[in-house]
Amino acid sequence: MTDPDTILLETEAGMEKALDYLKSELRGIRTGRASPAMVELLKVECYDSLSELKSLAAISVPEPSQLLIKPFDSSIVHAIKQAIEKSGLGINPIVEGKQLRLSIPPMSAERRAKDAARVRKMGEDAKVALRNLRRDGNKHADSLKNQPGANYPEDELETLKEEVQSLLKKFEEDVDKRVEDKAKEISTL
Repeated sequence: MTDPDTILLETEAGMEKALDYLKSELRGIRTGRASPAMVELLKVECYDSLSELKSLAAISVPEPSQLLIKPFDSSIVHAIKQAIEKSGLGINPIVEGKQLRLSIPPMSAERRAKDAARVRKMGEDAKVALRNLRRDGNKHADSLKNQPGANYPEDELETLKEEVQSLLKKFEEDVDKRVEDKAKEISTL
């Protein structure tokens, strides 16, 4: 049997996860400066499976416009190179023995506009996920009316729905702020 507090907590936990996902996605968006976040979540095919680059190599920033990738196992250098080339980042990795160097070219105005639009799309996707969580929370609240043995007053269920709505509003504002900050960061560099 579920109660209003559990529904509210589960809805909030789901919204936190959606926001965390957006944060990790935004970290990977290029802003003109080299950042390990640009490549750390890239999937590399090696050892008969797909692994994130950050678990396979040390990624450093020797200069503001360069990334240096040192694989823990030098035999996967070419697999990492292929993953970067397929990623669509528009960066050509250079193999230097047992490591890779990525020179980050300056972003064109067209690329900045595309990335800013992509950031806004990510924000809209996050909002859709949040609204779906609100819908699910409200469905659970409605199901409490019909739950055998539970006798929740109508006003308590309405209060629950209002609390879910205020959670949604809070998280949507957070999404808007993060998206706007990232879009501004992309445009002003």
